[in-house]
Amino acid sequence: MSSATTKQKISGLLSVSKKILMSLTGIFLLTFLVVHLSGNLLLLNSKEAFNEYSEFMETSVLIRVMEIVLAAGFIIHIFMGIKLSFENKAARPKGYKLYKSQADFFSRFMPHTGIVILVFLVLHIYSFVIPHRILGEEDTYELVRAALSTPWYSLIYIIVFILLGFHLAHGFRSAFQTLGVIVNKRIDKVLRTLAYLYAIVVPGGFIAIALYFLIKG
Repeated sequence: MSSATTKQKISGLLSVSKKILMSLTGIFLLTFLVVHLSGNLLLLNSKEAFNEYSEFMETSVLIRVMEIVLAAGFIIHIFMGIKLSFENKAARPKGYKLYKSQADFFSRFMPHTGIVILVFLVLHIYSFVIPHRILGEEDTYELVRAALSTPWYSLIYIIVFILLGFHLAHGFRSAFQTLGVIVNKRIDKVLRTLAYLYAIVVPGGFIAIALYFLIKG
């Protein structure tokens, strides 16, 4: 076996490994969003219920460990997403315009929506995590209410979750495709349907919370 062939095989294995890691972290983050939404829906119940939930999240050792795993998942997913995006673009410098015209609508904007989501995460940490964890603000319900009842912040929040829906619509199916779950057209159709449902229901839940506080004031 020639040195060039060996290098090609190693390069191919690395490329597949990166895509698999990207998919696994993506599925992990998809699960996190459902859990996060279920907790945030307590905001629509009562101030006491949400603050009790926040206190549990703050004091549970298991949750704190999972937060570290979550942060690692975000970092790996974002890093791999950026890296794969550049590698894919470099691999098709001449046919890129043709590829864009043939690609799935949602897949074209994955890097762009990913960057927007990353910027929003920084804003989210600044608005909620730092005041609560570092500055000692105990009333997390009030932190959320104050932010989402502010029109400009609520508008950003809603726009980001609409873009997240686009991101998820492609990412959901793509993750399972990479892992080899899609073996026929029937499964592909089912996963596409689930992807669109997920991309509407989960971001829609977060948007509903924002609208609730925006209207309530």
